[in-house]
Amino acid sequence: MSAELNPSERTSVELFAGGGGLAMAVHRSGFRPLLLNEFVKYACDTLEANGAVSRGEEELIPELEDPVPLVRGDIRDLKMGYLEGAVDLLAGGPPCQPFSLGGIAKGDEDKRNMFPEMFRAIREIKPKAFICENVRGLLRPSFKPYFDYIVRELMFPFEERAPEASWLQHDAILREKERKDETKSSERYQVLMFPVNAADYGVPQIRNRVIIVGFRGDLDIDIELLKVATKPTHSKLALLETMASGEYWERHNSIEGRAKIPSHVIKHVMNEAEIALPFEEGTSGLLPWRTLRDALAGDEITRPLPDIPWNKLDRKQYDNMPREHIGWPDARIYAGHTPNVLDRPAKTVKAGVHGVPGGESVMLTDTPVRGTRTPREYRHRYMTVRETARVMTFPDDWKLCGPRGEQMRQLGNAVPVLLGQVFAKAVAAVLDDVQKRS
Repeated sequence: MSAELNPSERTSVELFAGGGGLAMAVHRSGFRPLLLNEFVKYACDTLEANGAVSRGEEELIPELEDPVPLVRGDIRDLKMGYLEGAVDLLAGGPPCQPFSLGGIAKGDEDKRNMFPEMFRAIREIKPKAFICENVRGLLRPSFKPYFDYIVRELMFPFEERAPEASWLQHDAILREKERKDETKSSERYQVLMFPVNAADYGVPQIRNRVIIVGFRGDLDIDIELLKVATKPTHSKLALLETMASGEYWERHNSIEGRAKIPSHVIKHVMNEAEIALPFEEGTSGLLPWRTLRDALAGDEITRPLPDIPWNKLDRKQYDNMPREHIGWPDARIYAGHTPNVLDRPAKTVKAGVHGVPGGESVMLTDTPVRGTRTPREYRHRYMTVRETARVMTFPDDWKLCGPRGEQMRQLGNAVPVLLGQVFAKAVAAVLDDVQKRS
């Protein structure tokens, strides 16, 4: 997905590619993409702006030096059999629209549910492994029976569902196959499910998701290696420790190009977080959660994002500002629509622009509201597209296409790159281990 990345012997296919978050993560983890598929026009434009090229009608497997082939359009029209035996990792986040309790009872499903296409892709491609990402809501009690059915379908993808059968009828067949355990190993997958919070993996955002990983049954995989490789690396406790010790504040106050944090902000945050008392050093054993302030400040690779002046909330791209770092007017906060705060991970980025339920696209700043006796109230504004991309751990040179609303939609639907990398690298490590022992 990016010219500076070196292709490897491992290969991948990305379905439901969106704005490229999971595809980028998989590529960065050492997999050479053989195919991308996406339906939404602006998301396809984004993929092409970052190096993918239209495959056209010819079914071809790209050479090492070739750009990534992109097929625009409905996955239901995409034939993938030509990739059989050539793919190590199939990745994607199939849209899985919710349906009612009544629908579950009747076996009725939303036609926008794309998991059946993921099952078909596994049948046609027969990858060594797959990664599926989706919302944590799949695990809610009202949906859990259907989620368990999805997992069983991923375990036995070659047991196709009859067109006239309800999912409940098909699930009964899969349950029986699971009970008998007689399916040929090359036609079943070992499936593991991981409920995750992206903040626990270094993403500056509270983002609860479920990640499903599967390996073809004829591979002798080390499950413990996978579990160790996907353990959380960051924690809330470690963040509180750095705040209580002062390290967090000192680090930010020493960043060139960023304004110093006012003492009243520090006092307010410390009081709100109830962390005035010190912690024993190293009690968590993990790295600190990254905050919204951390994301805006950058790191050893990315430069700090400049503040948006209050008189520049005017929808204009200024020459002295980074790409898509554009101020937007008329942000509001009210009951039930509360903003992001700088010294916590951001709220979950959602696929919307303004009026997103919960205020996920609004942020408080360090600037007090004029006229207050004490600086306990702070001004707020919309987050820019570039700030939102930072929260999703997209690199600053990743180009997003379309109007602002479509760019934000792509980010809200994406997998944070850092989270995707954790699981893609874990899959790579497991496959490498299999190869070494074979």
